[in-house]
This record gives sequence, C-alpha cells and structure tokens, in this order.
Amino acid sequence: MIEVNHFGEVTQIRMGREGGGDMPWGVAGQALYWTAAYLVDGLLIDTGCPHTAEELVGFLEGQNLKLAVNTHYHEDHIGANALLQKESGLRIFASRESVPLIRQPPKIRPYQELVWGYPAPTEVEPLGDTVKTEHFCFDVVDTPGHSRGHIALVEPARGWCFSGDLFVSTQPKSVRPEEDVGEIARSMQKLVDLRVETLTLFTSLGTVVPDGREALKSCIQYIHDLARRAKELERLGLKPAAIRDEVFGRETILAAFSEGDITSENMIRAALRASF
Repeated sequence: MIEVNHFGEVTQIRMGREGGGDMPWGVAGQALYWTAAYLVDGLLIDTGCPHTAEELVGFLEGQNLKLAVNTHYHEDHIGANALLQKESGLRIFASRESVPLIRQPPKIRPYQELVWGYPAPTEVEPLGDTVKTEHFCFDVVDTPGHSRGHIALVEPARGWCFSGDLFVSTQPKSVRPEEDVGEIARSMQKLVDLRVETLTLFTSLGTVVPDGREALKSCIQYIHDLARRAKELERLGLKPAAIRDEVFGRETILAAFSEGDITSENMIRAALRASF
C-alpha cells in the first residue's frame, strides 16, 4: 500500500506491506511498517521495499522521473530499483560503499523478508559530490552510523535535507547490533554544522521535521547523555541487560517484531561502545 503527501515542491511516497490476513502481525488496511521515498524535480530519493515496488512504479508513471538515489543499501530503500530499471532504464546512484551491497544484497532475516522483501540485485552508479536536477543542486553528505555508506542529500538554497535512516527521533531507544551511535552523532553534527539558514529533515519513516537542526542537536545530546549514563552504570558492575532495565525499563515492541534484531539492549551496547 502507498500513501502520497505533498510538502510544497516535494512529494512524499510512504509505502508498506499491508497487515492482516495470514500475516503474523498487523491489521488489515494498515501498513506493517512505513518507509518513505521522496520525489522532487525528477529526482527520486530511495525506492521503498520490494513488496511495494509495483505500486511505486505505477504511481511514478507520467511523473517525468529522471534519476534516482539510494541513501543506503538496506532492503526498504532499494526495493523498486530493479523494476524501475526494467521498465524505464532509470539511472540509479548510491555511495561507493553501497554500490557493491546493492549489486549483491546481503542476506536478511526472516522478519525483514516478510515485512519488506528481498531486493533483486541491481547495477547502480557511484555518486559524486553533488546531484543536479533541472532546478536544484543537492550536496551529497556522508552520514555513516546507521549503516556503511549511508548518505544524506541536502539542497542548501531550500534547506531540504533528505536524511534516510540517520534520524528516527530525538530519543531513539533501539538499534540493530551493527549500528554505531557515536558515528551517528558525528554524522548528525555534520548536518548541524552545514552553512544553511534552515534545515528541514525529510526522514525515511515519513516524518518531516521543519526545525531539523534543533532536532538533530537534541538527539546528539541524548546520545552523549545515554553513553555517559550507561558507562557509569557499567562501572558500578551492571551488565548491558541490567543497564537497559535501569535506563529504559523494558524492551520496546520492536524487539519482538524484529526477532531480537532491533532492541534497547543493542542501544545500550552501542552506547557503551560509543566514542566521541
């Protein structure tokens, strides 16, 4: 299922597999998990998940689509690459680190295949420093931490920042085991320090944050405070699970949803590893 929203010149396409029926989670008529792509001036930023590829391609017919960029290689961001290339020969770009991981996607967990689907391997081209459309020029900003090769696209004149999965909320409580929250904080600081008057975040969850700079600052401070507290509790002899209970009280619903992949305990472990 897809849902389309408009933010001035930016079109947001939220996509998700519908729950209900024989699915183990979710409700009929509601998406299991939303992921968002954005269309602006002929540029498509991310292509959603494999389960919604046909719907996205159908929506994009007649939209004067010129090129696409994947913010990173995860399955919910590259899912329609193959179909878009097959239908229109669309040129798709990604960071140099992401290119081989899109050409040959890594193995994913059963819950990921159920919710988003396994993406077909696709040939994509490496990004340069900028992406130009007819009316805009987007700076490519390296923003690792959530994944290797993660990038954000920033249009300085408009203050648009398409941030992929870098920013989820001001107080994230769960991550995957491979995520580096220290690197995430540094990537966020890089965006904060950009010489742009305003910074509006267009996130992959579909949240649009008008005062993105303040939201990023708040999240950076939260990560620093969390790391400091977690390390203090570790010095007192607490193990990660006990620190999680002390800090967060319990696991979030994402732990069960993701079969133990996206958890608050992972967040604590990441905070303990973090260096700034």
